Amino acid sequence: MAFSNSKQYTWIVAGILFAILWASASAATKIGLADAQPLVIAQVRFMIAAVVMLVFSHLIKRYALPTGKEWKYLTVYGLLNITVYLGCYVVAMQHVTAGIGSLAVATNPLFISLISVFFLRKRLQPATVIAIILGTAGVMIASWPLFKQATVTTAGLLLLLFSMLSYSAGAIYFSTKEWNGLHLFTINGWQTLIGGMLLLPVTLITYHNTNNHFTPGFWLSVLWLAVPVSIFAVQIWLWLLSTNAVKAGLWLFLCPVFGFAIAAWLTHDVISSYTIAGVALVLAGLFLAQKSSKQSAGS
Repeated sequence: MAFSNSKQYTWIVAGILFAILWASASAATKIGLADAQPLVIAQVRFMIAAVVMLVFSHLIKRYALPTGKEWKYLTVYGLLNITVYLGCYVVAMQHVTAGIGSLAVATNPLFISLISVFFLRKRLQPATVIAIILGTAGVMIASWPLFKQATVTTAGLLLLLFSMLSYSAGAIYFSTKEWNGLHLFTINGWQTLIGGMLLLPVTLITYHNTNNHFTPGFWLSVLWLAVPVSIFAVQIWLWLLSTNAVKAGLWLFLCPVFGFAIAAWLTHDVISSYTIAGVALVLAGLFLAQKSSKQSAGS
């Protein structure tokens, strides 16, 4: 797809902004965890984001409400993409650094490629296998020196991996359903609200009043996750996908770089030779997967 100069400029600005916002989620979560339980952070984030999106969708823009089977689709999608993925992710962030969390999130396209083999009956390409091995190895190498410092645990990494698998399954589920023209803002708003409501019983059962302090740091963390990340970053990503799905994936390459830079700045994560090697392997895996996808699309 050829871009005009103005659209090329918009594309670049949007891509960089998406990468920065998406990469900032891990550091924002770590800041919030200093004042509150993980599920409390997630619950407040979901409710704020859902209310903003649904008010905009139905009261301001007057978009149509979901109907019929769309409610079932939204429930399953919200369960996978909000309840399980982000619920597990925020808990895992207690046991990994912000940089590792950001690096793991960047591997999502690799797992989506793998799950597509089973659910979409796509052929398993050798490049996909190599890409997943590279991505997983990259996360492990970047985490290796942090095990000794107890800033990363095996349980935290496994839970992070499980959350990535749930996100990937949710992405595949979303792509296979017929949404009958339902606006993306409507889909995002309702799946966030439903996913948050499904998580609410677990949040209430595990809630401990003494572990939650609703400080300015807590609210800054939650509001950042709710508005710039859950709303703006997602909408930018969907615009990038709708403009050029193949090229959109290239912006994911910047997420680990920005993620570690933001983590070093805000949460004082240490960037070592292991970090650089791990990021390099993840980027290599993403590049290989991107190249393989482009070739498949062109064949």
